[in-house]
Amino acid sequence: MDISTPVTRPPDLYGRPRSDSFMQRLAAFSDNAVTRLARRSTPHGRPPATETPAIRELVVTTKHQEAEDVVSLRLAAPDGGILPPWQPGAHIELHLPSGRKRQYSLCGDPADRYRYRIAVRRIADGGGGSAEVHDALGDGMRVAITGPRNAFPFAAEASILLIAGGIGITPILPMAREAARRGLDWRLVHTGRSRSSMPFAAELAELAAAAPGRVSIRPDDESGVPEAADLLSSIPAAGAVYCCGPAPMIDGVRRAFDGSRASALHFERFAPAPITDGRPFELQLGDTGRVLPVPYDRSALDVLHEALPDLPFSCRQGFCGTCRVRVAHGHVDHRDRRLTATERAAGAMLPCVSRAPEGERLVLEV
Repeated sequence: MDISTPVTRPPDLYGRPRSDSFMQRLAAFSDNAVTRLARRSTPHGRPPATETPAIRELVVTTKHQEAEDVVSLRLAAPDGGILPPWQPGAHIELHLPSGRKRQYSLCGDPADRYRYRIAVRRIADGGGGSAEVHDALGDGMRVAITGPRNAFPFAAEASILLIAGGIGITPILPMAREAARRGLDWRLVHTGRSRSSMPFAAELAELAAAAPGRVSIRPDDESGVPEAADLLSSIPAAGAVYCCGPAPMIDGVRRAFDGSRASALHFERFAPAPITDGRPFELQLGDTGRVLPVPYDRSALDVLHEALPDLPFSCRQGFCGTCRVRVAHGHVDHRDRRLTATERAAGAMLPCVSRAPEGERLVLEV
């Protein structure tokens, strides 16, 4: 990470002809479209979808090993009923039995209105969510979800390059299928440590057979770690790039973007956005008088979580709202993409990305 400067907003789109504001409007349009579709397709007797995704209980119908340390879950309504629609790039928030909440991309078929599919890689040194999915969830278990919601919408440009790193194939796979369905000019490159570590190999092979020359599988132990410029050279024309994967891959693609013929770059991170222009400030925990220094190279959430281990969080990128806290006093430098002006004025803050001016103290109601 670049730790020289404040957390920047994790952009959904970084390219020449468009801007982040375009992507925010597109994401809002996508969410609203899902709501409208749900209302039109909801059978009589079922409540329509609302603007705010509701928590619903689903059941794990199938748990399947997709690759080394990767399992997929198929989720359905306990009564077998229809589920809200979704579009490529959408995710759900999984409410785990422990109380943890984690967001996972939907990687099934949007046309299947009766099942959602997610895939989860076990992260040995993570926050415990992935291990809980692997070890505690099984066929027949019930689990709550929120969503779907789309923070990585697929704009379906005429010419598209899809780049996935490892488990980053989850939002990319539905995009590839949608591009093929629409007859777009598309290419897909999937990278990973080895073939055995790369999920959905059989489905990608079927996709490659149906669309010769459009799918490239590049395991590092066979082809070497690819250069970002090499990945971008696969774009079929001056079109858009969609990229999901580890932070080093995302950062490399961003650096190489200006030297490519790509016209736009959409991406989704696995990790929090880099902290740039960081300045130290302080957090005070309510009336306790306990003060927590936040250094220039750490987020407020990181510091808070050490002091309050039960503080919930999920995306760490300023769009899910799970880590929301209330500021009783102090000026917040808001950098999220979730809170409304009214919520901010009422003192709401997302500490995963938002900060305070240098030397300022924020008094939190926690």
